[in-house]
Amino acid sequence: MATEAPTMRRTPLYDKHAELGAKMVPFAGYEMPIQYEGIVAEHRAVRGRAGLFDLSHMGEFFFRGRGAGETLDRLVSSDIAGLAVGQARYGLLTNERGTIVDDVIVYRISEAEYMVVVNAANIAKDRAHVLAHLGEDVAFDDRSFGTALVAIQGPRAVEILASETDADVRSLPSFGVTQGRVARTRATLARTGYTGEDGFEVFVANTDAAAVWDGLLAAGREAGIKPIGLGARDTLRLEARFSLYGNDIDETTDPIEAGLGWTCKLDKAFVGRDVIAAKKAAGPKRKIAGLVIQGGVARHGHEVTQDGDVVGQVTSGTYGPTVEKNIALAYVPTTLSKIGTALAVRIRGKDVPATVVKTPFYRRPE
Repeated sequence: MATEAPTMRRTPLYDKHAELGAKMVPFAGYEMPIQYEGIVAEHRAVRGRAGLFDLSHMGEFFFRGRGAGETLDRLVSSDIAGLAVGQARYGLLTNERGTIVDDVIVYRISEAEYMVVVNAANIAKDRAHVLAHLGEDVAFDDRSFGTALVAIQGPRAVEILASETDADVRSLPSFGVTQGRVARTRATLARTGYTGEDGFEVFVANTDAAAVWDGLLAAGREAGIKPIGLGARDTLRLEARFSLYGNDIDETTDPIEAGLGWTCKLDKAFVGRDVIAAKKAAGPKRKIAGLVIQGGVARHGHEVTQDGDVVGQVTSGTYGPTVEKNIALAYVPTTLSKIGTALAVRIRGKDVPATVVKTPFYRRPE
């Protein structure tokens, strides 16, 4: 008996993408734009001017109450207890085995309210994980399907957003969060992003997403803003060496080998802390390393070799339009992760030379 394919969700901006001629693809249960005019052109627009992203597929969890901060400090690897109102912090949800449930950003909205942004594909899993560890005096509210997220990224993002909001975004520090109106609608604004550029993420109700999207596109027209799809989002984040859940990190990887040990505040208690501390003390057997490939584009799942022997696996790979090199991340034995190590990536049956390099591959000019 035939079974029906699961229905794909659409963000509140789906019609806007269709009007702009976006190529739509399935992603994390949603129909999402992969590109509009082309990945390289969109990538370069973000690096040189500004780009607008629909990230409404992402999940938003809210925690409120006297115990909210304490609960999140116990759930997230980074220092949540030290967050002041108006600050955000990147961290990991880890499990009792010391591996990565998800990577998240925690925003302290007010004295007793926090927002946690989780990856779209992990919403249900993360919700179950959080509820299993929820403390007393905490009200939990999953608003993932009622909240839209529009991101504006690039060197001209601040001037464009400043023209459409009453919030003082020019003086907002990196990983700062504030409230204001954008395109005449109430919003939470944060100076966070996933591109390696300066930029902001704007959270609004689904019903207000179109007004914010249209307002920012109109405000940025003279500055050269472009709508950006998931394709360029991936090339931008990889140049900046940001991890992608499901590729570079998952529940088979731990923070130390993933190069995310810096997110783990080991002098506090959090889920999986003791296992992670022991792995750090022992030293990882493998590490994620940055590669530059000479003569081919590596992709997720490609084997990494040395002298013909398989020694690791690529987790992410692409051509980097800004660095103008074929770049990748791969797990390799720690002994082979030193900068300058000569390796190869097996592409269509051929071992293509690769070199371990320092990451990030790209860092924006100061």
